[in-house]
Amino acid sequence: MSLVPLRARGVRKRPTSAAQLKVMRENVRALCTQSPGVYRMVSDDGEVVYVGKSRKLRSRLLSYFRASWPGDKAARIVREASAIEWEYTPSEFAALLTELHAIKRFRPRLNVAMKRDARNYAFVKLTRGPAPKLLVVRGAGSEDGGMYYGPYQGARRVNEAVRELNDVLGLRDCSLRTRMHFSDQRELFVIPPRTPACIRHEIGKCLGPCIAACSADEYEERTVLARLFLEGESDGPLDTLRVAMTEASAQMEYERAGVMRDKLQRLEDLRESLARMRFAVESLTFVYRVPGHAGDDRIYLVRRGRVRAEMKQPRSRADWREAERVCTEVFGVPDVESPARVPAHEVDELLLMSSWFRRFPAELERTSEASKFLKARRSR
Repeated sequence: MSLVPLRARGVRKRPTSAAQLKVMRENVRALCTQSPGVYRMVSDDGEVVYVGKSRKLRSRLLSYFRASWPGDKAARIVREASAIEWEYTPSEFAALLTELHAIKRFRPRLNVAMKRDARNYAFVKLTRGPAPKLLVVRGAGSEDGGMYYGPYQGARRVNEAVRELNDVLGLRDCSLRTRMHFSDQRELFVIPPRTPACIRHEIGKCLGPCIAACSADEYEERTVLARLFLEGESDGPLDTLRVAMTEASAQMEYERAGVMRDKLQRLEDLRESLARMRFAVESLTFVYRVPGHAGDDRIYLVRRGRVRAEMKQPRSRADWREAERVCTEVFGVPDVESPARVPAHEVDELLLMSSWFRRFPAELERTSEASKFLKARRSR
């Protein structure tokens, strides 16, 4: 008979013994230094259960062994582990980036949903699939390949605006599990009758891709209009609402005109938020110089809120030639994608960078345009 691990049966792992905790503590005392870095709590079966970072690793790790059991979270984390691994980084900023990448890689079960700040933001997500839909999601993106726009504060207002955008363009808001039946796929599907199975279609707010009420091309055209609006390239949905409001007013249907006015205002607010966010993300494009521990200074090339390259502070002529080459590679190539889009795998880092410079605005003084960074060296 094969043995099934206790955790697979849903049985909670026995806490790490006092003897093993003592061994772990003495290991930290003997080997760990007061340097910035990242640590991993590893269970006896090799699972990374928690990832953390600190400006002073030794102090941070020793604090786990002073935590009271069982109520303290730090005590619970360390008692899930049988070993602690750590690595040093040049600075707190480098530790923050390394921690993020480790969390994305290992997905530790005791870490709280990637980064805490992520819960304060909302994104508009355009899903993939035969009939994409718009969603408002909180926090970090999943690795499903969907496209994200944002981040925004005020999830409720964004939800209202996205609902209006869906209604104006006739996009679906049903479950992602709902099977699509386009009108030009009759040879592939058995077409159900057009019944109130799609309520929004019946009241004229959805094209009805689930009941063969539109073709795949017709739905794709509306999806493109949604993308263009979110990217600031088209005011089509706003124009549609303005026309409807004007017509209702001309027919003295003032209540309906008022409803159209409110819908228009919500979409205009969303467009303004989009414009502000595009400006904010564009402003996070620079060369960032970070002093490092023990003289290990680093240069980060940041473009649109994401670190595109990292290098040691150039010292020699050869170093500066390489820095110029990398700067040209990072900043000299135009964006292929719209500046409004945030790929799913980059959402977490964008939030991290935004949070870092919001918490430490003085750090912006260490930033400069690539041309000025390179020119400063030439002028010496």
